[in-house]
Order: sequence, then structure tokens, then C-alpha cells
Amino acid sequence: MEDAEFRELFDAHLAFVWRVLRRHGVPERDLDDACQEVFLVVYRRRDDFAGRSKLRTWIYGIAIRVAHAARRRTRRAEQPIAASEPMLDTDPFSHALQRQALRELESALAQVSVAQREVFVLYELEGLSLIEAAEALRVPENTALYRLHAAREAIGAHMRRRELTVQARQSQKLLKGVAR
Repeated sequence: MEDAEFRELFDAHLAFVWRVLRRHGVPERDLDDACQEVFLVVYRRRDDFAGRSKLRTWIYGIAIRVAHAARRRTRRAEQPIAASEPMLDTDPFSHALQRQALRELESALAQVSVAQREVFVLYELEGLSLIEAAEALRVPENTALYRLHAAREAIGAHMRRRELTVQARQSQKLLKGVAR
């Protein structure tokens, strides 16, 4: 692989790798180093890529292993997910709603296992097919499907509980207002 080819690969996959690392708990302060580590591994192991999966899937596998190692190094079991992309909406109200939705997603993803989160992030947020997600995670397709289903159920339950909590708080505020 020539330098120009590697630069194209780097440019094409940098944002993806950054999101994967962030979504898998690499602290903000370590993201640049972790990205560099991923691409060093990609460069060193470029001849190992046999083309049995998509290049993006292969890079994802490297990125999650780097993310796991980075979390171990910082001795943090879980990290919240920060905004993986700049908010596109410049309207302050819409921006606030987007940030709130992101916080809710972070909270929901914190409720599922790392294995479930990995397949959920790949399939639902990164748009990989279930087969590609299974390949990236090196698990059978049925295992990936089971984990995705479990993650969806847990996240849905978390969101329903959150909605009930919000409704209860609103009702309490209304009752306090009526009682005055």
C-alpha cells in the first residue's frame, strides 16, 4: 500500500474510527492517541486483510480492540458517549433537544452489556448490516441478532421508564400548582 493510498484510507475512515472509539468509552483526552493507534495497527497489518469482510468491518474490529485496551489502561469500566458528530441544527431550541436526546441515548446504552452495546452501535448507529456487525465482532450471526434484540428491549424499557418518570414529575408540578 502506497502512502497516498493509505492517506485515502485514513481520510475515508477517520470519522468512523473516532465515533467507534468514543462510543466504546475512550475518554475524550485519549481519542487522538487511540485513533493513531488504530491506524498504526491498520498500516502494520494491511497485508493481513484478506478481503473476507469489508475493509470498514475489519477496521471496526481493530478499533474496538483498541477501545477496550484504552479503557483498561484508564481503569474505567464505562464512559458516557459524547456527541459523535457536530450538531447540524443551529437553532438553540433544536440544539438543546438534540443534546437531550443524546444524553438519553447515553443513559440507555449504559444499561446494556458491552456486547449488546457493540452490536447495537454497529447496526443501529453506524448502519452496518447484521452480517457485517457479526463479522466485526467475530460472533455468529445468530449471536449478534440475539444481542441486538436484547439491547433493543433494554433500551426500549429504559426509555419507557424515563417517559413515565417525566410524566410523573409533570403531574406533580400540576398538582402543586392547583393546590396553591
